[in-house]
Amino acid sequence: MSMLSAKRFRQPLLSWRRRLTKLVEPVALLGPAGLWLLLLMVLPTLLILELSLVPGLRPGQPVEGYGLGNYLQIFQPTYLKVLWRSFTFALGATSICLLFGFPVAYWLALMAPRRWRNLLLVGFILPLWTSSLLRTYAWTTLLRPSGLINLVLSTLGLPTQDLMNTPWAVYIGMSYSFLPYMVLILYASLEKLDLRLLEAAADLGARPQTAFWRVTIPQTLPGIAAGTLLVFVTSLGDFIVPTLLGGPSSMTVSRLIYNQFLGVSRNWGFGSALSMLLILAVSLAIALLLKYGDRNPDGFS
Repeated sequence: MSMLSAKRFRQPLLSWRRRLTKLVEPVALLGPAGLWLLLLMVLPTLLILELSLVPGLRPGQPVEGYGLGNYLQIFQPTYLKVLWRSFTFALGATSICLLFGFPVAYWLALMAPRRWRNLLLVGFILPLWTSSLLRTYAWTTLLRPSGLINLVLSTLGLPTQDLMNTPWAVYIGMSYSFLPYMVLILYASLEKLDLRLLEAAADLGARPQTAFWRVTIPQTLPGIAAGTLLVFVTSLGDFIVPTLLGGPSSMTVSRLIYNQFLGVSRNWGFGSALSMLLILAVSLAIALLLKYGDRNPDGFS
Protein backbone atom coordinates (compact mmCIF):
# COMPACT_ATOMS: atom_id res chain seq x y z
CA MET A 1 0.00 0.00 0.00
CA SER A 2 2.85 2.38 0.77
CA MET A 3 4.45 1.77 -2.63
CA LEU A 4 1.12 2.32 -4.33
CA SER A 5 0.59 5.57 -2.42
CA ALA A 6 4.09 6.77 -3.32
CA LYS A 7 3.46 5.97 -6.96
CA ARG A 8 0.18 7.88 -6.91
CA PHE A 9 1.95 10.83 -5.29
CA ARG A 10 4.84 10.71 -7.76
CA GLN A 11 2.64 10.85 -10.88
CA PRO A 12 1.12 14.30 -10.15
CA LEU A 13 4.59 15.56 -9.23
CA LEU A 14 6.04 14.41 -12.57
CA SER A 15 3.11 15.91 -14.42
CA TRP A 16 3.65 19.22 -12.62
CA ARG A 17 7.36 19.16 -13.49
CA ARG A 18 6.59 18.57 -17.17
CA ARG A 19 4.21 21.52 -17.20
CA LEU A 20 6.77 23.72 -15.47
CA THR A 21 9.45 22.65 -17.96
CA LYS A 22 7.17 23.46 -20.91
CA LEU A 23 6.60 26.90 -19.39
CA VAL A 24 10.21 27.68 -18.44
CA GLU A 25 11.91 26.53 -21.66
CA PRO A 26 10.19 29.04 -23.99
CA VAL A 27 10.75 31.83 -21.47
CA ALA A 28 14.44 30.95 -21.16
CA LEU A 29 14.88 30.83 -24.93
CA LEU A 30 12.82 33.89 -25.83
CA GLY A 31 13.51 35.92 -22.70
CA PRO A 32 16.77 37.64 -23.78
CA ALA A 33 15.45 38.53 -27.23
CA GLY A 34 12.13 39.62 -25.73
CA LEU A 35 13.87 41.85 -23.20
CA TRP A 36 16.01 43.33 -25.97
CA LEU A 37 12.94 44.11 -28.09
CA LEU A 38 11.12 45.53 -25.08
CA LEU A 39 13.92 47.94 -24.19
CA LEU A 40 14.94 49.01 -27.69
CA MET A 41 11.70 48.85 -29.65
CA VAL A 42 8.52 48.64 -27.59
CA LEU A 43 9.36 51.22 -24.92
CA PRO A 44 10.79 53.80 -27.39
CA THR A 45 7.72 53.35 -29.58
CA LEU A 46 5.44 53.96 -26.62
CA LEU A 47 7.47 57.06 -25.74
CA ILE A 48 7.09 58.37 -29.30
CA LEU A 49 3.37 57.65 -29.09
CA GLU A 50 3.10 59.70 -25.91
CA LEU A 51 5.06 62.61 -27.42
CA SER A 52 2.87 62.54 -30.52
CA LEU A 53 -0.16 63.31 -28.35
CA VAL A 54 1.39 66.49 -26.93
CA PRO A 55 0.51 69.40 -29.27
CA GLY A 56 3.47 71.56 -30.25
CA LEU A 57 5.93 69.93 -27.86
CA ARG A 58 9.39 71.46 -28.06
CA PRO A 59 12.66 70.64 -26.24
CA GLY A 60 12.58 71.78 -22.64
CA GLN A 61 8.89 72.61 -22.78
CA PRO A 62 6.67 71.04 -20.10
CA VAL A 63 3.81 68.79 -21.11
CA GLU A 64 0.57 70.76 -20.90
CA GLY A 65 -2.01 68.23 -21.97
CA TYR A 66 -2.71 65.70 -24.65
CA GLY A 67 -4.62 65.87 -27.89
CA LEU A 68 -4.72 64.96 -31.58
CA GLY A 69 -3.47 68.31 -32.86
CA ASN A 70 -0.23 66.86 -34.20
CA TYR A 71 -2.08 64.22 -36.20
CA LEU A 72 -4.53 66.77 -37.57
CA GLN A 73 -1.59 68.91 -38.66
CA ILE A 74 -0.49 66.10 -40.99
CA PHE A 75 -3.56 66.70 -43.15
CA GLN A 76 -2.40 70.16 -44.15
CA PRO A 77 -1.78 70.37 -47.93
CA THR A 78 1.95 70.99 -47.50
CA TYR A 79 2.51 67.83 -45.46
CA LEU A 80 0.16 65.74 -47.56
CA LYS A 81 2.28 66.69 -50.55
CA VAL A 82 5.38 65.47 -48.71
CA LEU A 83 3.69 62.18 -47.84
CA TRP A 84 2.56 61.71 -51.42
CA ARG A 85 6.08 62.41 -52.69
CA SER A 86 7.50 59.83 -50.27
CA PHE A 87 4.93 57.28 -51.41
CA THR A 88 5.69 58.04 -55.06
CA PHE A 89 9.43 57.62 -54.56
CA ALA A 90 8.93 54.32 -52.73
CA LEU A 91 6.47 52.99 -55.30
CA GLY A 92 8.66 54.04 -58.22
CA ALA A 93 11.82 52.54 -56.74
CA THR A 94 9.98 49.31 -55.95
CA SER A 95 8.62 49.06 -59.50
CA ILE A 96 12.06 49.65 -61.01
CA CYS A 97 13.67 47.08 -58.72
CA LEU A 98 11.01 44.50 -59.59
CA LEU A 99 11.26 45.25 -63.30
CA PHE A 100 15.04 44.84 -63.41
CA GLY A 101 15.44 42.42 -60.52
CA PHE A 102 13.16 39.66 -61.76
CA PRO A 103 15.07 38.96 -65.01
CA VAL A 104 18.38 39.00 -63.12
CA ALA A 105 17.08 36.62 -60.45
CA TYR A 106 15.50 34.39 -63.11
CA TRP A 107 18.78 34.15 -65.00
CA LEU A 108 20.78 33.46 -61.84
CA ALA A 109 18.39 30.79 -60.58
CA LEU A 110 17.54 28.94 -63.79
CA MET A 111 19.92 29.83 -66.61
CA ALA A 112 23.34 30.65 -65.14
CA PRO A 113 25.91 27.82 -64.99
CA ARG A 114 25.51 26.04 -61.68
CA ARG A 115 29.23 26.09 -60.87
CA TRP A 116 29.30 29.89 -61.27
CA ARG A 117 25.93 30.62 -59.69
CA ASN A 118 27.09 31.36 -56.15
CA LEU A 119 30.00 33.47 -57.38
CA LEU A 120 27.71 35.50 -59.63
CA LEU A 121 25.26 36.01 -56.80
CA VAL A 122 27.99 37.23 -54.47
CA GLY A 123 29.28 39.55 -57.17
CA PHE A 124 25.83 41.04 -57.66
CA ILE A 125 25.33 41.78 -53.96
CA LEU A 126 28.90 43.00 -53.50
CA PRO A 127 27.81 46.68 -53.30
CA LEU A 128 25.96 45.86 -50.08
CA TRP A 129 29.34 45.35 -48.41
CA THR A 130 29.90 49.10 -48.53
CA SER A 131 28.04 51.82 -46.70
CA SER A 132 24.88 53.20 -48.31
CA LEU A 133 26.26 56.67 -47.63
CA LEU A 134 29.38 55.93 -49.69
CA ARG A 135 27.30 54.48 -52.51
CA THR A 136 25.12 57.57 -52.59
CA TYR A 137 28.12 59.89 -52.59
CA ALA A 138 29.46 57.87 -55.53
CA TRP A 139 26.27 58.64 -57.44
CA THR A 140 26.69 62.35 -56.74
CA THR A 141 30.02 62.22 -58.57
CA LEU A 142 28.31 60.51 -61.50
CA LEU A 143 25.18 62.67 -61.73
CA ARG A 144 26.53 66.16 -61.03
CA PRO A 145 26.93 68.54 -64.03
CA SER A 146 30.68 67.91 -64.15
CA GLY A 147 30.31 64.20 -63.44
CA LEU A 148 31.25 61.14 -65.42
CA ILE A 149 27.87 60.72 -67.13
CA ASN A 150 27.86 64.24 -68.59
CA LEU A 151 31.51 63.84 -69.52
CA VAL A 152 30.67 60.77 -71.59
CA LEU A 153 27.66 62.48 -73.16
CA SER A 154 29.67 65.54 -74.14
CA THR A 155 32.41 63.33 -75.58
CA LEU A 156 29.83 61.58 -77.75
CA GLY A 157 28.39 64.91 -78.88
CA LEU A 158 25.12 64.38 -77.00
CA PRO A 159 23.40 67.01 -74.84
CA THR A 160 24.34 66.88 -71.17
CA GLN A 161 21.74 66.22 -68.50
CA ASP A 162 21.27 68.05 -65.22
CA LEU A 163 20.14 65.12 -63.07
CA MET A 164 21.32 66.22 -59.63
CA ASN A 165 18.68 67.52 -57.24
CA THR A 166 15.86 66.04 -59.31
CA PRO A 167 13.36 63.23 -58.67
CA TRP A 168 15.13 61.16 -61.34
CA ALA A 169 18.29 61.18 -59.25
CA VAL A 170 16.29 59.89 -56.27
CA TYR A 171 14.80 57.07 -58.35
CA ILE A 172 18.24 56.11 -59.64
CA GLY A 173 19.83 56.15 -56.19
CA MET A 174 17.03 54.21 -54.50
CA SER A 175 16.84 51.62 -57.25
CA TYR A 176 20.58 51.05 -57.15
CA SER A 177 20.59 50.78 -53.34
CA PHE A 178 17.70 48.34 -52.99
CA LEU A 179 17.96 46.25 -56.17
CA PRO A 180 20.20 43.59 -54.51
CA TYR A 181 17.56 42.97 -51.84
CA MET A 182 14.93 42.35 -54.49
CA VAL A 183 17.23 40.02 -56.42
CA LEU A 184 18.14 37.99 -53.32
CA ILE A 185 14.52 37.38 -52.35
CA LEU A 186 13.40 36.60 -55.89
CA TYR A 187 16.38 34.30 -56.37
CA ALA A 188 15.43 32.31 -53.27
CA SER A 189 11.87 31.99 -54.59
CA LEU A 190 12.82 31.11 -58.18
CA GLU A 191 15.33 28.52 -57.00
CA LYS A 192 12.41 26.51 -55.61
CA LEU A 193 10.50 26.67 -58.89
CA ASP A 194 9.05 23.31 -59.89
CA LEU A 195 10.39 22.88 -63.42
CA ARG A 196 8.18 19.83 -63.98
CA LEU A 197 5.18 22.13 -64.21
CA LEU A 198 6.89 24.15 -66.93
CA GLU A 199 7.66 20.96 -68.81
CA ALA A 200 4.07 19.84 -68.43
CA ALA A 201 2.82 23.20 -69.72
CA ALA A 202 5.10 22.92 -72.75
CA ASP A 203 3.91 19.35 -73.43
CA LEU A 204 0.32 20.59 -73.37
CA GLY A 205 1.10 23.20 -75.99
CA ALA A 206 1.39 26.30 -73.85
CA ARG A 207 3.49 29.10 -75.30
CA PRO A 208 6.47 30.33 -73.21
CA GLN A 209 4.67 33.58 -72.41
CA THR A 210 1.60 31.69 -71.22
CA ALA A 211 3.66 29.31 -69.12
CA PHE A 212 5.47 32.25 -67.57
CA TRP A 213 2.29 34.03 -66.49
CA ARG A 214 0.32 30.90 -65.56
CA VAL A 215 3.08 28.79 -63.95
CA THR A 216 6.18 30.80 -63.04
CA ILE A 217 4.52 33.90 -61.64
CA PRO A 218 2.00 32.05 -59.40
CA GLN A 219 4.77 29.90 -57.92
CA THR A 220 7.01 32.89 -57.20
CA LEU A 221 4.23 35.19 -56.04
CA PRO A 222 5.19 34.93 -52.32
CA GLY A 223 8.76 35.93 -53.20
CA ILE A 224 7.52 38.82 -55.32
CA ALA A 225 5.32 40.00 -52.45
CA ALA A 226 8.15 39.72 -49.91
CA GLY A 227 10.68 41.52 -52.14
CA THR A 228 8.21 44.24 -53.05
CA LEU A 229 7.33 44.83 -49.42
CA LEU A 230 10.95 44.94 -48.28
CA VAL A 231 11.99 47.42 -50.96
CA PHE A 232 8.87 49.57 -50.53
CA VAL A 233 9.18 49.82 -46.75
CA THR A 234 12.91 50.55 -46.92
CA SER A 235 12.43 53.15 -49.64
CA LEU A 236 9.59 54.80 -47.75
CA GLY A 237 11.82 55.50 -44.77
CA ASP A 238 15.04 56.19 -46.66
CA PHE A 239 16.80 59.38 -45.61
CA ILE A 240 20.23 59.36 -47.27
CA VAL A 241 19.30 59.13 -50.95
CA PRO A 242 16.62 61.88 -51.05
CA THR A 243 18.84 64.17 -48.99
CA LEU A 244 22.00 63.82 -51.07
CA LEU A 245 20.53 63.31 -54.54
CA GLY A 246 17.12 64.97 -54.37
CA GLY A 247 18.00 68.36 -52.96
CA PRO A 248 15.58 70.77 -51.25
CA SER A 249 12.80 70.12 -53.77
CA SER A 250 12.63 66.41 -52.86
CA MET A 251 11.45 66.67 -49.28
CA THR A 252 10.29 63.28 -47.95
CA VAL A 253 8.69 62.18 -44.72
CA SER A 254 12.00 60.95 -43.30
CA ARG A 255 13.63 64.33 -43.92
CA LEU A 256 10.59 66.06 -42.48
CA ILE A 257 10.88 63.98 -39.32
CA TYR A 258 14.58 64.86 -39.12
CA ASN A 259 13.76 68.56 -39.36
CA GLN A 260 11.24 68.28 -36.53
CA PHE A 261 13.75 66.68 -34.15
CA LEU A 262 17.16 68.06 -35.20
CA GLY A 263 16.41 70.82 -37.68
CA VAL A 264 15.15 74.36 -37.31
CA SER A 265 11.53 73.46 -36.50
CA ARG A 266 12.23 71.47 -33.33
CA ASN A 267 8.60 70.39 -33.00
CA TRP A 268 9.01 67.03 -31.29
CA GLY A 269 5.28 66.45 -31.00
CA PHE A 270 4.66 66.78 -34.72
CA GLY A 271 7.79 64.77 -35.51
CA SER A 272 6.56 61.99 -33.23
CA ALA A 273 3.18 62.00 -34.97
CA LEU A 274 4.90 61.61 -38.34
CA SER A 275 7.03 58.81 -36.91
CA MET A 276 3.96 57.00 -35.63
CA LEU A 277 2.32 57.35 -39.04
CA LEU A 278 5.39 55.79 -40.67
CA ILE A 279 5.47 52.99 -38.07
CA LEU A 280 1.77 52.32 -38.67
CA ALA A 281 2.26 52.12 -42.43
CA VAL A 282 5.17 49.70 -42.08
CA SER A 283 3.31 47.57 -39.52
CA LEU A 284 0.26 47.39 -41.78
CA ALA A 285 2.37 46.28 -44.73
CA ILE A 286 4.07 43.58 -42.66
CA ALA A 287 0.71 42.37 -41.32
CA LEU A 288 -0.64 42.04 -44.86
CA LEU A 289 2.43 40.06 -45.89
CA LEU A 290 2.14 37.72 -42.90
CA LYS A 291 -1.53 37.12 -43.66
CA TYR A 292 -1.42 36.70 -47.42
CA GLY A 293 2.23 36.24 -48.38
CA ASP A 294 2.60 32.59 -47.37
CA ARG A 295 -0.56 31.37 -49.06
CA ASN A 296 0.04 28.93 -51.85
CA PRO A 297 -1.48 29.90 -55.18
CA ASP A 298 -4.49 27.94 -56.32
CA GLY A 299 -3.47 24.72 -57.93
CA PHE A 300 -0.03 24.44 -56.33
CA SER A 301 1.02 22.76 -53.14
